[in-house]
Amino acid sequence: MAPIGSKPIDELVRRAIIGDGTAFTALWDANISSIRAYLRNTMKGLDHFYIEDVCSKTFEKAFRQISSYDPSLGRFEGWLRRIAHNTALDVIDQENRRQRGYVSIDDDIRSLSVADTIGDGEEDALEGIIKTEAREETQSLVEGLPDLYRDIAHKRLIEGMQYKEIAEETGLELNTVRTRIRRAKQMLDKMKNAE
Repeated sequence: MAPIGSKPIDELVRRAIIGDGTAFTALWDANISSIRAYLRNTMKGLDHFYIEDVCSKTFEKAFRQISSYDPSLGRFEGWLRRIAHNTALDVIDQENRRQRGYVSIDDDIRSLSVADTIGDGEEDALEGIIKTEAREETQSLVEGLPDLYRDIAHKRLIEGMQYKEIAEETGLELNTVRTRIRRAKQMLDKMKNAE
């Protein structure tokens, strides 16, 4: 039972801090609509898929950092909004960096910019060789994944597609794509460590 004068959300936070997963699920249920609305209103450049991605990442971060929440500094919802805002900025920055590395030849095909592949010194040539070797190793490991994960991992890790693009192309739910990529990365880490 919640202490006298405590709000239900405070009790959920208290329970989540001590590791109660059902309390954290209840916090998700109580706050997800508000966080989605906040992102739609403040991050106009994010579409539905990115907002869902940011929401998922926000709650993952909140779950890991729940013990750092200090109710004396503000409401739980405000704390979540700060995490969502920073996460959205990170997602936008990652997307911008990814797009800067590609030049669109037409609407469907992306390839590395020629300028990005031409080195101007020994260090750049060495970096190019290292990147190529790492890419080849990753591609080889991806080919060893079970069928369920191989195609999605290839699209994300080799082709550099975003979760949203993969979901649209494969017809899978965005959360399914995220889960499969996360599991594929875990399997790849185990495969790398076994070598």
